[in-house]
Amino acid sequence: MPPLMAVISASALGMALMSQYVFGLQPCNLCVIQRYPYGIVIALGIIGFFVAGKCKKTSTAIMSLIGITFLANSVIAFYHSGVELKWWQSFLEGCSVPELSDNIEEMMAQIQATTEVVRCDEIPWADPILGLSMANYNVVFCLGLGIIALISARLIWKKA
Repeated sequence: MPPLMAVISASALGMALMSQYVFGLQPCNLCVIQRYPYGIVIALGIIGFFVAGKCKKTSTAIMSLIGITFLANSVIAFYHSGVELKWWQSFLEGCSVPELSDNIEEMMAQIQATTEVVRCDEIPWADPILGLSMANYNVVFCLGLGIIALISARLIWKKA
């Protein structure tokens, strides 16, 4: 089961990267943070692949960690959804303030040279049918996978 979770995570991460590099949807800071748990699950799934048949207790621990990681990502995605819906303000606005000089021309050049920041409270893409953002889908996706992983860990533990 851990390798399957790794494949699912790799697919989800691949879709996020494809939306960024193929379709031009630039991620905000919270979007990028939501990618880290997928990488953690991929690493845990690879470890689980090598120990799956050897030790049921280790497999249980790995599946539990995968479940907790998915649930943590669901919480991050829920927080991001709340920021998008203006329920609360993000603690990660990602805005950087350049050091300004006394010369107005230099200040204008610095401001214009600053990279455009992708805001966490703006939705770059929403499902045209349900109107849900990628963060909204990530809440449901990771919550479901987290529950499945924890149930799987419990079943592995019972068999051991």
